[in-house]
Amino acid sequence: MNSTDNKIKIKFILFFVISAIAVFIDRYTKMLAVANLKGRPSYVLIKGVLEFLYSENRGAAFSILQGKQWFFYIVTLLVLLVIYYIVYRLPFEKKYMPLFYILCFIFAGALGNFIDRVMYAYVVDFIYISLINFPIFNMADIYISIATTVLIVCLLFIYKEEDFRFIKNKK
Repeated sequence: MNSTDNKIKIKFILFFVISAIAVFIDRYTKMLAVANLKGRPSYVLIKGVLEFLYSENRGAAFSILQGKQWFFYIVTLLVLLVIYYIVYRLPFEKKYMPLFYILCFIFAGALGNFIDRVMYAYVVDFIYISLINFPIFNMADIYISIATTVLIVCLLFIYKEEDFRFIKNKK
């Protein structure tokens, strides 16, 4: 086994370990929300600012596309496959590590919410910022939102178009 094969192995082990830990945290917090919040009033952490409030979201962000589960199944599977392909093609070099971690967390967030959709036909949400009446969300949503924001910053200020030739070029 050569050094390139070892790098690929290490890259995928790291990818799956990071993603698995993030999915575990998402699933665990949702399990706690179901056990401690479902059918109960909200649990106020900071009065007028932050609460834990159980919610079942049958749509996407901000509850759009309510009840379109097959659409979400297909889109999520496509997103997961695209992320897997990009990680496969992504050089395992320091320059690309921010992108690698971003992809780990988007993958984990998509997978965490996908598991809910398959198991329950809805996504468990429980974090509510009452100060601004923000839609209720969960850890998977946090992963996706923060990673996507960092991805946009990286695309605008760090990476250049030529940095992404690895996607098309054969190794």
